[in-house]
Amino acid sequence: MNLLTITWDMGRGLDLGFFTLRYYSLLFAAGFVLGYMLMKRIFKKEGIPIEKLDTLLTYVVVATILGARLGHVFFYQWDYYSQHPDEILKVWEGGLASHGAVIGIIIAIIIYSRKVLKRPTLWMLDRLVITIALAGALIRLGNWFNSEIYGAMANSSMETVFTNPTRERLMNWDEQIASIHFEQTNTTEITDTLILPIYDMQILYDNTRPINKEQVENRIEEDVRRYLYSFEKEEKNILITPGTRVRWDEQVENMAHVEVVGIPRHPTQIYEAIGYFLIFLILYRIFLNASLAERKGFIFGMFLVLIFGFRFVIEYWKENQVSAEEGLAFNIGQYLSIPCVLAGLYFIFTAKPYRHE
Repeated sequence: MNLLTITWDMGRGLDLGFFTLRYYSLLFAAGFVLGYMLMKRIFKKEGIPIEKLDTLLTYVVVATILGARLGHVFFYQWDYYSQHPDEILKVWEGGLASHGAVIGIIIAIIIYSRKVLKRPTLWMLDRLVITIALAGALIRLGNWFNSEIYGAMANSSMETVFTNPTRERLMNWDEQIASIHFEQTNTTEITDTLILPIYDMQILYDNTRPINKEQVENRIEEDVRRYLYSFEKEEKNILITPGTRVRWDEQVENMAHVEVVGIPRHPTQIYEAIGYFLIFLILYRIFLNASLAERKGFIFGMFLVLIFGFRFVIEYWKENQVSAEEGLAFNIGQYLSIPCVLAGLYFIFTAKPYRHE
């Protein structure tokens, strides 16, 4: 394994006792807070009343969540949601698409610019996209914490083994399990293409209820292995290989040890977070350049080209999000990125100073 290999085995949030603070929610909110602070500086620089910023925040928050959700519904899983329309607005169950978020924000800014700001829509977009790039970096970091939208299997110089999905699946499947912890061993399993780390999966059973160790062993060695295998066909994270035996801890009561195989993946969420942050710096530097900042739609065009051009490339290292993407020349995210890049090129090459209007 590589020095930069990370085992993500910390759960998806901070348990406060009465409430679990999700890392993703925290970083999602942080993106809006930092974006608000940056837009406040921009509004002051442009001489716009700060009162209008609160209205802008409302427009952007609603547009981001609603647009991202509907984008996922229509772009990725319409076959499912067309049969389950009552689940479309269940945002808390997951399923957000960045392309949908951008469409939603553009529509919201068109309305905001006309009704509230009384300025050209592109003038507002040229400034807002700077904060969106920054928020995107934090949101992708949140995806990494949340063990979702991760990369394909690979032994790279920087990789992550995501254990959260397997833990949550098993704990939801067996209510007697109190906790599951993964500890990496010094051994590996070598295949034709991958070097797979071996983990000691420590399953702690509820000690307030009697357990039959023989039944537990049979379930782990047979049922759990088959259960994970069927799950891993779609989302490989941890594998329990045939012939796996259970070892009971001599120190901790009702703790079973199982040798399992971890699947190393490209942490594409980290790649994207770094990329979006660099794009944020580029866009902000352009904004500080008076001659470029005064070209109508130029920064917005650069945003579309850089964000979705980068998104198109990074998709080659990502796992397909839905089964419908299997066998396609490009995945859905790439197909959606192409028109965004073309639109960005149009705005860049047709950008003219505002004084020429």
